[in-house]
Amino acid sequence: MEIKDLQEKVELHLSSVWKDNVKVSQMQHLSGGACQDNYALDLISKSGKQSLVLRTDKGASLLSSLSKRDEFKVAELVYKAGVKTPTPVFLEETSDVIGSPFFLMEKIAGRATGRYITKDKELDAYRKSRMVSDLAANLAKLHTVKPSFVSDEELKQKLKIVTKENYISIAISDLRQSLDELPEAHPAIELCLFWLESNAPSIDDIVLVHGDFRTGNFMMNSEGLQGILDYEFAHFGDRHEDIAWLCMRDWRFGRLNKEVGGFGDRKDFYQAYQNTSGIPVDPFKVTFWEIMGNVRWAIGSAQQTERHLSGKDKGIELAAIGRRTSEMEWEAMRLIEEVSNAI
Repeated sequence: MEIKDLQEKVELHLSSVWKDNVKVSQMQHLSGGACQDNYALDLISKSGKQSLVLRTDKGASLLSSLSKRDEFKVAELVYKAGVKTPTPVFLEETSDVIGSPFFLMEKIAGRATGRYITKDKELDAYRKSRMVSDLAANLAKLHTVKPSFVSDEELKQKLKIVTKENYISIAISDLRQSLDELPEAHPAIELCLFWLESNAPSIDDIVLVHGDFRTGNFMMNSEGLQGILDYEFAHFGDRHEDIAWLCMRDWRFGRLNKEVGGFGDRKDFYQAYQNTSGIPVDPFKVTFWEIMGNVRWAIGSAQQTERHLSGKDKGIELAAIGRRTSEMEWEAMRLIEEVSNAI
C-alpha cells in the first residue's frame, strides 16, 4: 500500500474510533526487517501532537511469532512492570483498516543498529559506564512478569503455559518438530538436540521471556537506553534464556571479545542483573540456553530460506539468511565441546 493511502486510512479510522478530527501530518517507512513493517507518523488531534510508530506485519510473520494483538498486550505488561519501553497507544485487531492488524506506540529517540550500539564513538562514554547495567536492570524488571499476572486468558495461552518441570522438554520437542518439517537433513542439529536432552538443568522460576533480547532490539543514544523493542517472540520460560540470547556470538557484530551483545562482559552483566533481581545468574544455564539459542536460530534461518525457495515469500533477505544455519551449527557444537571440557 502506498504511504499516502495508508495515511488516509489511518486518519479516517482513528478519527472514527477516537471521535476526534485526527490528522496524520507526516508518515515515513522505517526499517522493519524481513517480516515487520514500521512507520513513523505524527498525529495531530484536539489533545495535541503525538509522534508515534505504526507496527504491522509484512506478508507472513515468522513461525511462532505473536500476533499484533498479543505483541501489543505483552508490551502493555512490560510497560506496567517498569521496563523502559515505548508506551503502547492503540491496537487495531482487525485487517479491515490497512489489510492487516496493527498497533501504535510512542516513537522514541535513538538508534538500534548493531554497528552503532557496539562501535560508534558517540556511545563510548555510555558503553563504559551504564550500558550493561541499564540493560541488565531492565531485563530483570521484564522477568518480574509471571503467568499469574496475566488476566487475559487468550494471551496467557499464546504465551504458553508451562511448568519448571516440563518447559525444557517442550522446547526441545518443538525444535525437533520444526527440524523434521525442513526438507533437508541437519545431522549437526540432531547432535546438539541430543546433548540438550542429556544435559538439561533445573529452572528456578517461570517468567516472561522477551524471546529476542539482543543488540538491534533496543534503542540507544548518547544519553543512554531509550527503550526496549519487539516482543513478537515473547513467551513464558527460563530467565537464563534471554541472557543467553544476548550473549550469542551472532549478536556481537564483530566484537567477539565483548560477549554481551558486542559491548559488555558477562561478569558485569550477571552482577548487574543480580543487583536488580536478587537472583544469581547460573553460568552453566546461560551456556545451555546459548546452545539452545544457536540451534533455534539455525532452524529459524533454514525456515526463512525455505520460505523463499518454496515460493511462499520471495525475498533476497530471506534467501541470504540461510547461510547463518551452518554458522549457528558450528557455534552450538563449539559451545558443547567447551562446556564438556570444563566439566
